[in-house]
Amino acid sequence: MLEHIPHWLGSALGNVRAGHNKLTIVQEDMELGDVDIELSSPAFAMNQPIPLRYTADGEGISPPLSWEHVPPGTQSLALIVEDADSPSPQPLVQAIYWNLPSSERYLSEGAIREDGRGSLDGRDVGRNSYLVEGWLPPDPPTGHGPHDYVFQLFALKDTPDLGETPGRSAFVSAIKGRILGAGILVGTYERGARERVSPDGATMAPA
Repeated sequence: MLEHIPHWLGSALGNVRAGHNKLTIVQEDMELGDVDIELSSPAFAMNQPIPLRYTADGEGISPPLSWEHVPPGTQSLALIVEDADSPSPQPLVQAIYWNLPSSERYLSEGAIREDGRGSLDGRDVGRNSYLVEGWLPPDPPTGHGPHDYVFQLFALKDTPDLGETPGRSAFVSAIKGRILGAGILVGTYERGARERVSPDGATMAPA
């Protein structure tokens, strides 16, 4: 949707950004516990471009993720992905994944997708900012500059019932007071910048 904003308007909105201070992980009273979860992706490194495959300019599927150092006592894991630089009052929610099993250590490519009422084991893909389930692929306006897409994973000591397909407000309220540990991964994307090519010849996100 944001790809339809003309370049001149994207440039004019360059200083209009939601802000990193509005991300879920830094909200007021968000006690993050004592454990730093190591969140990463085999598709991109911290603060590096997200490959085109996972954006609105590619196949638009969610990237693979993996994590380590989940704290003892964790009952479930919760993931939210937000665009800290969206030209909006609040960060754009790219994805929510609720009630991942505490034993889980990996999300495969394309795993964040519409799942209706969720899985039998209780996990449930929530609503993104377009109010639909699944992964909202990065699509920043042309000319707006690079955007930070912040993957935030939380280890929870218990898991309240949020109903089907929770949204951001329910997610944020539910994790407060339940966090044993947290981790972040930041991937970047800029529409309209020069593309770069990986050593294996695959087209990757703009540098």
